[in-house]
Amino acid sequence: MLVEGGLVPLSLFPAIARGDEPAEFSEQASERMAKGRSVVDQVLRSGRTVYGVNTGFGRLSDTGIGSGDLEQLQSNLIRSHACGVGEPLSQEETRLVLVLRANVFATGGTGIRPETARTLLSLYTSDVIPVVPSLGSVGASGDLAPLAHIALVLLGEGQVWSGEGRVPALGALQRAGIAPIRLAPKEGLSLVNGTQVMLAVGGLALAKALRVARAADVAAAISVDALLGTDAAFCEEVCEARPHRGQANVGARLRHFMAGSSIRESHRTGDSRVQDAYSLRCSPQVHGAVMDTLCFARFAVETESRSLTDNPLVFPESNRIVSGGNFHGAPLALAFDHARAALAVLASICERRTDRLVNPDLSEGLPPFLARKPGLESGLMMPHVLSAALVNELRTTAHPASVDNTSTSGGKEDHVSMGMTSALLLRRAVELAARVVAVEMFAAAEGLEHRKPLEPGPNLAPAVRTIRDYIPELTADRSTGPEIEALSEAILAGVFDGFGDPP
Repeated sequence: MLVEGGLVPLSLFPAIARGDEPAEFSEQASERMAKGRSVVDQVLRSGRTVYGVNTGFGRLSDTGIGSGDLEQLQSNLIRSHACGVGEPLSQEETRLVLVLRANVFATGGTGIRPETARTLLSLYTSDVIPVVPSLGSVGASGDLAPLAHIALVLLGEGQVWSGEGRVPALGALQRAGIAPIRLAPKEGLSLVNGTQVMLAVGGLALAKALRVARAADVAAAISVDALLGTDAAFCEEVCEARPHRGQANVGARLRHFMAGSSIRESHRTGDSRVQDAYSLRCSPQVHGAVMDTLCFARFAVETESRSLTDNPLVFPESNRIVSGGNFHGAPLALAFDHARAALAVLASICERRTDRLVNPDLSEGLPPFLARKPGLESGLMMPHVLSAALVNELRTTAHPASVDNTSTSGGKEDHVSMGMTSALLLRRAVELAARVVAVEMFAAAEGLEHRKPLEPGPNLAPAVRTIRDYIPELTADRSTGPEIEALSEAILAGVFDGFGDPP
């Protein structure tokens, strides 16, 4: 990809994170960066006081810095801010941070020198990946602490990954032929004053969340069939009467899945039930609202990917440097908080359908806990307990981080976004939700075994076979934890993405 300051679609995030997407600055981006830098140089020559160029930072912004100390000022900023702790970000997340931050530089609005920006991007292209602790950002002046750990590597300090271990950055830079940099005025601030860490962590999690939502549609369709439910509530007229896009799309997917099901045909007449339980009947409404919420978050992520997030901002066209608040993470924090709430709702309805599948009082004639020899065998009793435990933890992660606030930097940064907390929680929420969906898929596939010789429709059968690739039929009690984990990992990898789109 050409790194030029424009939109980076969410669909491209995973490939960048894996290092599969070559990246280089466009010629136009290099020209914009040079023009932006010239504005900073003009300020320095004029002796005008500009925040972050020749002043201290945060509460110390009123402290002027002499020309002889400007380089030291920037280096001190990086070293003092690199105070993160905790489990490091994954190498995938950090690769994505490098490209997303470089994309900000490509706008020309940060005042960074083109050669400094190219050095940052060379960490990605040479796979010299900084070790970045995950804790320490409140998402106010961007992700200061984690970005400082990346900038530290550019100075030849800090640590980078080598295989699964960590090595000193300087040696790794030398082996890759990357010379450590000396920061010019404003550059240290430009390297740390952005939202790209929360954007990368939350964005990658969101890409997986969309996969979980699509897999949940598959699980719902199988559950409806296994529970002798009706697809009448999914009809086009019902969905058109309440024209939310997500509901319409999910309704169409469920109709597509259930078309041609001999199980459905077997109870089309003579069934005394007037309507199904909400967890079956309201699947389009609930799943659709979840998908609409995740799409809102995707819009926020993709908008942020092409945004100029720094402070102060440099505008070469008007020859101005303006101190503003584009570093504040509120747009992402709120989006990720909404996404987590949506996943909690999705997991909740999945768990309710799982309960109906294993509960002999609700399962429409299926054996208790789907066991072959109930009593002697426990069947799926404990996988449902697992689902309940996962949903409980997921609900605790759904509390919005963005509603919290702790004033920092001596009161100068008196409102913060907590966007990094929200992104990290979204990452965890997605992992939990994928496991809940996997448990429902397991239970629903087992339910189908007990409806044979009747079979699901031809559009759903391939998805059932895919489930069986990870979890074979349960003919007797066995330990199924590793199988559930494998299926959840397949969900996150997008194995079910291709199922269910009507022609």
